[in-house]
Amino acid sequence: MNKEKLTTYLKDLQLAICTSFESFEVSSKFERKDWDYKKGSGGGSMRVLRGDVFEKAAVNFSAVSGDTFPMKDGSGPFFATGVSLITHMKNPHMPTVHMNVRYIETDEGSWFGGGYDLTPMGFAYEEDTKHFHSVAKESLDPIDQTLYPEFSKNAKEYFYIPHRKKERGVGGLFFDHYNTGDPSHDMKVFRAIAENFLSAIIPIYEKRKDSPFTQEDKAKQLTLRAHYVEFNLIYDRGTKFGFSSGGNPEAILCSMPPVAAW
Repeated sequence: MNKEKLTTYLKDLQLAICTSFESFEVSSKFERKDWDYKKGSGGGSMRVLRGDVFEKAAVNFSAVSGDTFPMKDGSGPFFATGVSLITHMKNPHMPTVHMNVRYIETDEGSWFGGGYDLTPMGFAYEEDTKHFHSVAKESLDPIDQTLYPEFSKNAKEYFYIPHRKKERGVGGLFFDHYNTGDPSHDMKVFRAIAENFLSAIIPIYEKRKDSPFTQEDKAKQLTLRAHYVEFNLIYDRGTKFGFSSGGNPEAILCSMPPVAAW
């Protein structure tokens, strides 16, 4: 894998997503904060938006390498790069969305991973769920028609909150340790997910951004945000990897909502 080309691609992806999100805001822009990886080489770029539509959105890029892969004791050097994002919307009728695409390389092999999923905050519209999943399916079917059923099933299983006995949201796509032995094929899958994410979420946000809401609606949203926090802090692999690898805590915790309620 050409690491330089991949990191350039991911930086461009981060910028494209930020530009799309900013189009909803009249006066707010993403604030950028770069950081260096203290336990090895590389670093990342945090971009956080706080506005009138996006109560908080974080779109982060990182590319780091070190001497010991943090998710396996006794392993050797590693390289990891990816883009990860989360949105927390001011309007409760606009769902939270998460997306992550990543590439990891160790002395034992390399793989792609990531996906995206939709989490309504108390207001699950069937047509929104249908649109989100249809884009996911249409993105992957031209490559391999077995991918969407597999990745969708993975998402249902992964984005599950055991102590709440429910899925985090309405699903999407999830894949990890993906390496078929054909780098060209694997990169097509990776890019299909990364490049069709905006088509999955932006039409939903356009539709819901002007929906009226009440204080009761907002209270429901804050309660479900708390469930989101619980998943990310207890179960999420990306959070665990970030802390285990000595990543930037501020960047890792960008997924946290600005306000939640228990």
